[in-house]
Amino acid sequence: MKRLTLRARLTLVYGGLFLLAGIVLLGVTYVLVEQRMPQPFRAEFPDRIAVPARTLLSEQDADRIRLLIQDVQSEAKRNALESLLTQGGLALVVVSAAAVAIGWLIAGRALQPLQQITGTARRIAGADSAGRGLHERIALTGPHDEVRELADMFDQMLERLDRSFDGQRRFVANASHELRTPLTINRALVELAMSRPDASAEVRRLGEALLAVNERHERLIDGLLTLADSENELTERAQVDLAEIAAYVIDQAETTSPGIPVRRALSPARTVGDPVLLERLTFNLVENALRHNVPTDGWVEVRTDVTAGRPTLVVVNTGPVVPGYDVETMFQPFRRLSRERMAGARGFGLGLSIVRAVARAHGGTVGAQPRPGGGLTVTVMLPPP
Repeated sequence: MKRLTLRARLTLVYGGLFLLAGIVLLGVTYVLVEQRMPQPFRAEFPDRIAVPARTLLSEQDADRIRLLIQDVQSEAKRNALESLLTQGGLALVVVSAAAVAIGWLIAGRALQPLQQITGTARRIAGADSAGRGLHERIALTGPHDEVRELADMFDQMLERLDRSFDGQRRFVANASHELRTPLTINRALVELAMSRPDASAEVRRLGEALLAVNERHERLIDGLLTLADSENELTERAQVDLAEIAAYVIDQAETTSPGIPVRRALSPARTVGDPVLLERLTFNLVENALRHNVPTDGWVEVRTDVTAGRPTLVVVNTGPVVPGYDVETMFQPFRRLSRERMAGARGFGLGLSIVRAVARAHGGTVGAQPRPGGGLTVTVMLPPP
């Protein structure tokens, strides 16, 4: 059963109190009028009354007239009280209905600042990614009452959160850029040492190992940069086809991982967004599907289509069995299957977190479901163009 809104409850309380006060007032008025009205008149007649027709009024006729007068007086009093009740009750119903309508308008006017606060909070909560929309403020105007104080405190909280999220994004971006420079220098020095004519085989082996470690660090920095960029507002928007992006990514993946077949079922699925970020989203999904697969008889399937009016990208792969309770954890940064932290050569745990960040930056959604027999089915849905 749907609960009444606060405006409806306030209106009912106001109308109920008004109706109750009107009933009490009508009852008190009824009692006062009933007490103030004169009592039935008691007519007294002499035993014999002369009339113009020279007849005498008997005692029986006098009683009959006395009762008639009393009946007329009682009827007049009863009619007056009944008229007071009926007409007063009708007036009370009409005025109560008007009071309820006025109460509805007054309650809406009084709750308008709360609706403004709720609307701002709803827009911030429905932002595409964490921290987005925190630049909005309520900026409530009006008297400095309790509601105005609540709105001002909410604005202060939003300002602090906005500064915190901006600082976090700037830190990730600046740290990633600063770490890239020494890694580039290290790679150049190692390659220079390996390219010397007098370099021994041991030096070359050591150089290859150092280059592999350096490459892993570069991939980590690149992932952090992409994650930080995808959390920001999109600066580039263009019409793109997910089918074209998926075909390009699959062609690249088949050259680097020729051992696992990639099935494709690519139908046109046009959307609007940043082509570079959408390509990175598709690349991460295909790369994860190839990397986290079974050594034999494994496969990957990539599908694009328009589902329920929304462009959709689906990547399915074989692989290890994934518990349902671990799926959401895999979308967190630096997390992999079974809540393991990044380790080994299988990746850093940034792939799916980047996918979710890019999808949210485009106003889309991403979800994953364990595939019976092992592997995942990852579905990305983006807004139509």
